[in-house]
Amino acid sequence: MPDMLNWFGWCTWDAFYTDVTSEGVKQGLKSFEKGGILPKFIIIDDGWQSVGMDPTSVEAKADNTANFANRLTNIKENHKFQKDGKENERVEDPTMGIRHIVAEIKDKHSIKYAYVWHALTGYWGGVRPGVAGMEHYESKMSYPVSSPGVQSNEPCDALNSIVKNGLGLVNPDKVYNFYNELHSYLASAGIDGVKVDVQNILETLGAGHGGRVKLARKYHQALEASISRNFPGNGIISCMSHNTDGLYSAKRTAVIRASDDFWPSDPASHTIHISSVAYNTVFLGEFMQPDWDMFHSVHPMAEYHGAARAVGGCAIYVSDKPGKHDFNLLKKLVLPDGSILRAKFPGRPTRDCLFSDPARDGESLLKIWNLNDFSGVVGVFNCQGAGWCKVEKTNRIHDEQPGAITGIIRAKDVDYLSRISDDRWQGDAILYSHLQGDLVYLPNNTSLPITLKAREYEVFTVVPVKQMSGGITFTPIGLIKMFNSGGAIKELDYESEQMGTVSMKVRGCGLFGAYSSVRPKRITVDCEEVEFEYEEASGFIKFSLRIPEQELYLWRVRIEM
Repeated sequence: MPDMLNWFGWCTWDAFYTDVTSEGVKQGLKSFEKGGILPKFIIIDDGWQSVGMDPTSVEAKADNTANFANRLTNIKENHKFQKDGKENERVEDPTMGIRHIVAEIKDKHSIKYAYVWHALTGYWGGVRPGVAGMEHYESKMSYPVSSPGVQSNEPCDALNSIVKNGLGLVNPDKVYNFYNELHSYLASAGIDGVKVDVQNILETLGAGHGGRVKLARKYHQALEASISRNFPGNGIISCMSHNTDGLYSAKRTAVIRASDDFWPSDPASHTIHISSVAYNTVFLGEFMQPDWDMFHSVHPMAEYHGAARAVGGCAIYVSDKPGKHDFNLLKKLVLPDGSILRAKFPGRPTRDCLFSDPARDGESLLKIWNLNDFSGVVGVFNCQGAGWCKVEKTNRIHDEQPGAITGIIRAKDVDYLSRISDDRWQGDAILYSHLQGDLVYLPNNTSLPITLKAREYEVFTVVPVKQMSGGITFTPIGLIKMFNSGGAIKELDYESEQMGTVSMKVRGCGLFGAYSSVRPKRITVDCEEVEFEYEEASGFIKFSLRIPEQELYLWRVRIEM
């Protein structure tokens, strides 16, 4: 599994679209650092490649999109990513290419992983046939044929452009050479992986190649062989790749976009985005790590999206424009060292949500569960009010003012919760609500009601109650200002050193919370006694962890009862 999943990231797409430049990349990273947030991986999205239109092509570019009529004209970067580059001039010295910006952002901005975007066929319009330096890929013009079912369900500007202008398809027998030469050049420049987009286009190009399944198999085998050779950390994110021939041909790819894009300017899309990713994960999460796509930290639905990604067990990355950041929100997701508290599994709907429709039935909340080492987490979302319109062929708000909905939260909403408790666990649990800040002791087989208005959410940390000696009950919650509080606890030990003591190793900083039926006698962090608060009525313990000096540092916490 790629390690970039464990770090906060930034994607350049919505920040710049295809106007991205090396200077823009540096500007964006500096902007995050001013607020104390350190992206550790970056996706340089569409806009870095050398592309151009054929003389006879018809431009196909809407606002904030690529020009789908463009084709790849060189495997190396365009002038915007060459040092002192000038339009229509190419510098062949590799040290003056994209390597210079990658080296700088890794050195000056501590970027660990740098990815770039490319389409499965090179670019939206493929690889230009016969272009100098790429003749050996034997690209030929192909014209996609889409199924009537797809066309009737969702007209697509990108597909319509490719149908009209054609696509330069690399010879399937030469496509490994294409990928390997592209990826080896990128790897030599310090790039660690690729986001491979527009994968489903292959299902329209099977004629003359033995059918779409054979074509997809050849392309994916070549792609994954090149990834394995050039990006040993399995550095690939698959995108636009839900065609079954592609899914079943991909044997090594670990990360896959699980839904349509994050559409910042489409108010109908946001609740649909959350619900569709959750339900798609029921299938995709069995063999890949679903990716929830980027979002914006400054947006009317920013917290909603952020909470969903915290319970999704996925990569967390934004596409903020420089200077447009909500650092208070980001600090609920990202620690000062740039790491995140990622849950263990792909986030899935709870069992009681599997056969409901939380986007359209007017009565159901969506609950998404996940697991940490010693706790569960459940995100609850009111997704009602919008859905896909079969008539207008687009996302549409069908209820401008959907009413509040009441549901319930139970410990058993977290599958496998019993696996992280001991054999003597009797089913009692502590629930901590992120927004309300409430700690609730939930006896076995009981539930907690929750009411959410339209487009509201809540995140619950769910932890089994531990019965200790002397009738004491105790439960650690975690960093209570983070969405996934319990993800901070990496080791937990009860009474192995001394009766009435709890020892933990905790990652991160901020306010740590726990439940105890009695007031602790003493709490130490790295053998240093710390002050704490204790609420007699609820049993809520709170104390602070300072920012560690080392990356991924684990505090040694000891609580004596």
